[in-house]
Amino acid sequence: MSGADAAPAPTGARHRALPPLWRAVLVVLVLAAIGLALNQLLNLGFFVGTTLIDSAYLYWLCALLVGSVFLLMPATRGARRDGVPWYDVLLFLLSFGVFTYFALNAQRVVLEGWEYKAPREAVWIAYAGWLMLLEATRRAGGTAVFVVVTLVSFYPVYAGYMPGPIAGLPRDLAATASFHFASSESALGIPTRAFGELVIGFVMFGAVLQYTGAAHFFNDLAFALFGSVRGGPAKVSIFASGLMGSVSGSVVSNVLTTGVVTIPAMKRIGFKPAYAGGVEACASTGGVLMPPVMGATAFVMAAFLGVPYSVVAIAALVPSLLFYFALFVQIDGYAAKNGLKGLPRAELPSLRAAFLEGWHYLFVFALLVWMLLILQRESLAPFYATALLLVINQFSRRHRLDWQRLRALLEGVGGALSELAALLAGVGLIIGALSVTGLAGTLANDLVYLAGNNVYVLLLMGAITSFIFGMGMTITACYIFLAIVLAPPLVAAGFDPVAVHLFMLYWGMVSFITPPVALAAFVAAGIAKAPPMQVGLQSVRLGSAMYFVPFFFVLNPALILRGAPWEIIVVVGTAVAGLAVIASALEGYLVGVGALADGIAGWTARALLLAGGLAMALPGGGELGLSHVQLTLGGLALALAGAAIAWLDARKLAGAG
Repeated sequence: MSGADAAPAPTGARHRALPPLWRAVLVVLVLAAIGLALNQLLNLGFFVGTTLIDSAYLYWLCALLVGSVFLLMPATRGARRDGVPWYDVLLFLLSFGVFTYFALNAQRVVLEGWEYKAPREAVWIAYAGWLMLLEATRRAGGTAVFVVVTLVSFYPVYAGYMPGPIAGLPRDLAATASFHFASSESALGIPTRAFGELVIGFVMFGAVLQYTGAAHFFNDLAFALFGSVRGGPAKVSIFASGLMGSVSGSVVSNVLTTGVVTIPAMKRIGFKPAYAGGVEACASTGGVLMPPVMGATAFVMAAFLGVPYSVVAIAALVPSLLFYFALFVQIDGYAAKNGLKGLPRAELPSLRAAFLEGWHYLFVFALLVWMLLILQRESLAPFYATALLLVINQFSRRHRLDWQRLRALLEGVGGALSELAALLAGVGLIIGALSVTGLAGTLANDLVYLAGNNVYVLLLMGAITSFIFGMGMTITACYIFLAIVLAPPLVAAGFDPVAVHLFMLYWGMVSFITPPVALAAFVAAGIAKAPPMQVGLQSVRLGSAMYFVPFFFVLNPALILRGAPWEIIVVVGTAVAGLAVIASALEGYLVGVGALADGIAGWTARALLLAGGLAMALPGGGELGLSHVQLTLGGLALALAGAAIAWLDARKLAGAG
């Protein structure tokens, strides 16, 4: 059982198969973008006698990457995919021209204050760039993102006509266009700066990992460790998808890469198709929340917070492990309840063989983690790790890169970079519009007022808003919008800033496993050959920890390792115990008791276990009126009562049988 023959996930099902000329153009553009980033980050001095200021660097990066979206992604789903039509060539050249114009004039933009008063020709070029960028955002992020970005980007024009709470300082159309392209707070704002300084290297690293066979190594290692245990393939899914997602940062590609191996294996030993799809959907979604890399959104978060990325990665560690622990407990309970064994050891790869095949990944990850957490060189870590990976990979017979594979790798990197560059530059328009009108500051106070100064109502509003936005927008776009609108009032209410931003990231990710959208679940349903809605409902139950854990860590930051050591130990320990009890109640299987019956006693036991688990995991203090010790003791009493009822019910049924 192995993922050896699984092809790397494609850069995107929506992408064209480019003809040779445009493939060559894409490869040249991506090489130029990577070279430009290395020059800026390492100060290599490629531009002799010229110092490239930060804004010029970002303009050039956008010139090289944003327009590639028009080459790669057709305007509509039904458009031809075997060539690049003339209008997309025109849009590509327009994008390149707009950003090149501002790059060449970057010094003038700063010195002459173009963001407030730009020359006439710059205004007209900004108009063209604005429309072009909106179309690039639509292709990269979808219709929902396009609608939100379009409406908000034009907000300064009609801000003076809006009612009190959402009114802002108006600007005319020319001034708005100038601000969007000449300021450091809009198209070149925090998202694009994060992309140029941090994200570009990690996106490249994730793509290179996929094209050098990392998924195969993760699958083989997972099967060697867990394939033969009770419900083995499902536990393999947790391990393999967690590892792959933590470095690739993509939910859908994670499902497509690991799910094609794990889902059939789960079905083979007796897992129902919908359950198998739900397991993979949850495991792949959780991987994007798992350090060391997580997804692009985590780097944007670090830029918003103004902290090193290592702070975000360390904070995300315990919540992601708690999520996987709860998923593991549910899977183990399902396997025990249904008598599902693992795969025969003879069919599984040996641990020794797996390490011999993928030993080089360990050195690469060690270098990455060392540079991230010890040296704190976040911007350079992925470049060094990628270079080491490419060198060591050439010693692997199976995954060694020839010219054809190298070209495919560069095309994959180009697709990933261009799509994200267009999306981040487009979403940056939201920041610019709210910033130039002053609404970003006043909206926070208005939301606190609407919540009646109740922090719990505000937190619930944040969760619901994050979920709704996550259904229609990419997680990065969703997070950026909420970081501007909802984060300030939550932080002002006294919550830890890192916990608040992680809270929004988690609740934005919830939409991947929650119907009616449930993108990860629906992709997994295609592999499992199960009804998508059934897979979605299974994902909700299996991924239940993703709904609870964000509330736990935002109420007590000790769960994200921010607090006194003793408090961290106690809070994490009770959270582990509480989630184990919650997972047992949801799955209907309790260790030491067995399967919980479906009668009145069984459902009573489940309710008591669920309530007890929530009380044990919920941090105390605040407006709850109960300390952590009181909640833990009360939860333990409820859980023991539920366990006692379940045990007596099991003995009664055994005696009757």
